[in-house]
Amino acid sequence: MIHPIESREKLQNEIKKRDSKNLGFVPTMGALHKGHLSLIQRSIVENDRVVVSLFVNPTQFNSSKDLKHYPKVIEEDLLKLTPYADQLLVFTPTAKELYGNQIVAKTFDFKGLDLYMEGASRPHHFQGVATIVEILIDIIQPTRLYLGEKDFQQLQIIRFIKQQLRWTTQVIACPTIRESNGLAMSSRNIKLSQDLRKQSQSIYQSLLYAKEVIKTHPIPLIKREVTKRINRLPNLKLDYFEIVEPNTLIPISRAQKGQSFRGCIAVHVDTIRLIDNIEICY
Repeated sequence: MIHPIESREKLQNEIKKRDSKNLGFVPTMGALHKGHLSLIQRSIVENDRVVVSLFVNPTQFNSSKDLKHYPKVIEEDLLKLTPYADQLLVFTPTAKELYGNQIVAKTFDFKGLDLYMEGASRPHHFQGVATIVEILIDIIQPTRLYLGEKDFQQLQIIRFIKQQLRWTTQVIACPTIRESNGLAMSSRNIKLSQDLRKQSQSIYQSLLYAKEVIKTHPIPLIKREVTKRINRLPNLKLDYFEIVEPNTLIPISRAQKGQSFRGCIAVHVDTIRLIDNIEICY
């Protein structure tokens, strides 16, 4: 049985009591799915003890409406974690517990990693992400931090602030877990109707198309075709599609042999916004 911990002090005491040489950490905003569970399972294999946080972080939302409607299913989450109860500490803090009386994000200089894609579409989003990850790392002091590649820009930004803040914590990237139709698993997927879920499979198919034609088609043509493929569906609207250099996250306009890129996409599916990405090699 899982007994969630709300207090940072109690969590730190429990971590000390366990006296684990290696401590894994999986930060989540709850509404757990197989993607989250894959991170947790890997963390359990590679560490003596694992902390999983369930916290919907208010400072990374640009819209109060989006924050309000983000899925919150704490009881279901705890049931999903029950099979791993012996290895886990589950942290379920309040915003006040983490932020005190001022729920505001710090300001980080990401050296341009936040200029495009999610950073352009969701101003200040990554300031909130970096703020909460720094707070949690400071509380937990994990050996390893496990993040999914589905949020590739977020992953690269966390890798950057690890260097900037000189964390000893290792950042472990884990592959995107997909549904049977290729749709990247996301907590937001539970809001998709059957019809929207079917239409959404075109997101991954568009990424596969870009990967397939990168050697034969110029990038502007690929971007136009991806836009057409997404926007022709009745409930889908493309936010962005970019092929970027993976370390700088700068969109490229021309590919060269021997290089590896990342195709990144965001799509509005009715009122739900989904993101995905794929490695693209020339």
